[in-house]
Amino acid sequence: MPDRLNHIGLAPADYRGAKTTLCAGCGHNAISERIIDACFELGLQPHRVVKLSGIGCSSKSPAYFLSRSFGFNSVHGRMPSVATGALLANRTLRAIGVSGDGDTASIGIGQFIHLMRRNLPLVYIVEDNGVYGLTKGQFSATADEGQKLKSGVVNQFPALDLCAMAIESGATFVARSFSGDKRQLTQVLKAALSHQGIAMLDIISPCVTFNDQPESTKSYQYVKQHESPVHEVDFIPYFNDITVDYEPGAVTDVRLHDGSHLRLRKLDRDYDPTDRRSALGLLSNAHGGEEVLTGVFYLAPEKPDFLASLNLVPEPLATLPDDRVRPPQSVLERINASLA
Repeated sequence: MPDRLNHIGLAPADYRGAKTTLCAGCGHNAISERIIDACFELGLQPHRVVKLSGIGCSSKSPAYFLSRSFGFNSVHGRMPSVATGALLANRTLRAIGVSGDGDTASIGIGQFIHLMRRNLPLVYIVEDNGVYGLTKGQFSATADEGQKLKSGVVNQFPALDLCAMAIESGATFVARSFSGDKRQLTQVLKAALSHQGIAMLDIISPCVTFNDQPESTKSYQYVKQHESPVHEVDFIPYFNDITVDYEPGAVTDVRLHDGSHLRLRKLDRDYDPTDRRSALGLLSNAHGGEEVLTGVFYLAPEKPDFLASLNLVPEPLATLPDDRVRPPQSVLERINASLA
């Protein structure tokens, strides 16, 4: 039986990549599958996508999806710089950056913060497992205080909350999900890919080799038992009929830049994802209880992105002809005359 096709005539196989070399059961593999699903369902052209990463287990992930797209594996913690350069050169590309909690929260923390405040149009995925899996399981900066490794070493330092840090730094789309929650993660990814600005996703992704013991908040068992969704997430693409069934106090419907809609149906919380203070308060309160919050915490769809703030021409800078980028002799003479 032939594969089903999306609205641009491509099959799921057109969005796949190489065979994974990560550990069997690694949460990163599930995230790659959800990226494939989201891109297929949105009908993205693979050759219009650029994938970027740093160093670590997570940074191997781009090899496992969208083999027909562009890709660049940068150095440890420096993916934001490469992403900025790529999108300045060609703003027509859809960009997906895959990082890890070590790549982002330790060596790359400075670049991460400035990427958030500049609002670059990039989907920034943190595959968060609380350890350095590629170098045998040392604690990362998102590891839980008091957590014990298999070796008996205990983490003495408090964990960084990358979602709270992203909101504080100026990100315009901030969410957390779990690699094992297929439906929520796919919906959140589709919304992030349709957002015009930085979309930061902290995805809990259990490391089955070094950090899947039940007491770890990054383990599969712990998240399944303690996950607390803020809301149900639905995404309606712009090419589908959009209907909204408003129930006061129950449904929030946010229109994204491309005309698609993110619909959030509230569960047991009276929560507005467009309220920055509410988002920070929600995350702060969650630290005091045994729950792993998931969902879209903050969304600011009207804020101009980094490329728009620079007033760039709509065409890719990389393909502009010389007569568009090189001033004529008359302009140079006028500048020199003004300095005389």
